[in-house]
Order: sequence, then structure tokens, then C-alpha cells
Amino acid sequence: MKYSSLPVLALNTFPGQHAAHQYYIERLELHVAKFPIVSEPHAHDFYLLLYITQGQGSHTIDLITYDLRAGSLFFLVPGQAHSWVLSADTEGYILFFTADFYLQQYPAARLAEYPFFNPAHQPVLYLPPSEVMLLPLLQRIYLERAVSAPNHSSVIGAYLFLCLELATRHYAYTPQEQASHALLQIREFGLLLNQHFRAEKTVRYYAERLHLTANHLNAVCRRILNKTASRLIQERVIAEATRLLAHSAQSVAQVAYAVGFEDASYFARYFRKHTGQTPESFRHNSVR
Repeated sequence: MKYSSLPVLALNTFPGQHAAHQYYIERLELHVAKFPIVSEPHAHDFYLLLYITQGQGSHTIDLITYDLRAGSLFFLVPGQAHSWVLSADTEGYILFFTADFYLQQYPAARLAEYPFFNPAHQPVLYLPPSEVMLLPLLQRIYLERAVSAPNHSSVIGAYLFLCLELATRHYAYTPQEQASHALLQIREFGLLLNQHFRAEKTVRYYAERLHLTANHLNAVCRRILNKTASRLIQERVIAEATRLLAHSAQSVAQVAYAVGFEDASYFARYFRKHTGQTPESFRHNSVR
């Protein structure tokens, strides 16, 4: 029996998109209400922009957690794993687009050059309250989505291009500390972890793939995330187990197998050690 790893959502997951499933925009509060799955850890096969206009919380991208507040503008590339915790009053805009949509009008080289899509830079801008360029463009895209006109996609693409170009100015003119080599190692560890956590649960495995010693990887994780690599591996396993227990009808034994445990009783002990409750009690409490 095979189980999928971290869910990878495609654009056609979200009804209401246009241009042959090449872009999507929605008010964040409506998007979260319509698609509860987006609050669980997942990845996409498209690019993402998230602009917060109100509220607070946190946004975890490839193991690293960022503050989420009004004026935050997040950027994600295809394949990045993320999840968020939002206050009930959080509002904003969320925009998806495929590389093909951008490339219909603009060069591939430019898409690859944007600093916020480069792992050497932070994937978030914290914009001042006085910012009046990017938000109006997202609002124009939101209104344009309902327009029926021959040049509809071209107009959306032009607004998107302006958003990305103007966001680039904030990286160009505001001193930005490039991500350290350690931060890049953390991000690479996160990618490997999402791919292999079911079969590989030792720090040594990931350290070797990163050409590090296990002690060095643990030290890097403690310095950047204040957690050991082994703790991050455990959290990834438990996150997947709790997702399956809460949102699937699989038995505990099937969930155990899905996260890499042949012995369901050993999985139950592992789960209880790290959550304080049995898989059965967790499932019972999560559906009440």
C-alpha cells in the first residue's frame, strides 16, 4: 500500500480560477473558509503571494516560522511546504499563478531573478502602513478577475508583473541580510524531511545527504530554530499522523504504516510520548 507524502495542491483544486487554471485570487478570509485544507501543512505546484491587511499569527515555510501581521507580504515557489496559524480577524489577499501564466508575456529569466523567490533571501516583506503601491495592484487583480474582456488575461498578467517588480524594489533599496549558509542548510533539510520522513527518521541520514555530521546538523538546527534535528523529525512525523487521524477514516494501524511504522503498538507509544495522548484519544478529541 502506498501513501502520499505532504499534500501538493494544484491550481484546479480551487474553483473560480481563470485562464485555463493558470491563476487564482481571493480574499484570504474567504479562501480559508472555503478551503480548510490550506491551514494544514501542504505544498503547491504554483507560485503564491499572500498579503495580510489585518490580523496576526504565524506562517511556517520550510520549517522556519515567520511573524504574520498587517503589512506582511509572503512569496512562495512551487514545492515549498508551508502552514499558518491565523487570528480570527485576519484578512488580506491570496494570489496563485503558474510559471506558464507569467511566461505568456514576460521572460523566464526575469521570473528566476526575483529575490523573494530565491532561497538566499527572506520570503517575506514587512511593508509599512504607508505602502500604497502593492495593495492597490492586488485589489485591481481581484476586481479584474470578474471582467469579461478579450484582453482579460493580459491585464491580470500586467498587474502581476508590476506587483513583482515593485516588490523587488523593497529588496533592492532596503538593506537585506542574505540568508546565512546555515539557513540554506535548514531549508534543504526541510525539503529532504518532507520527502523522506516516512522511511528515514534518523538525524544521521539527513546529515549525510547534506554532507554534514549529525552533531553539526543538530547544532545548526538549534542555532536557527532552537530545536534539534531529531525534534524536527519527530514533529514532522507527528504532524502527518495527526493530519491523518483527524481527516481520514484510516485505522490507527493504517496511519502507523502511512508514517513509516510497521508495528502499530510501537507507533502508539511513539505518538503518546510526543503528544501526551494515544492516537485513539487524539482522534476522538479532534472530531468532537
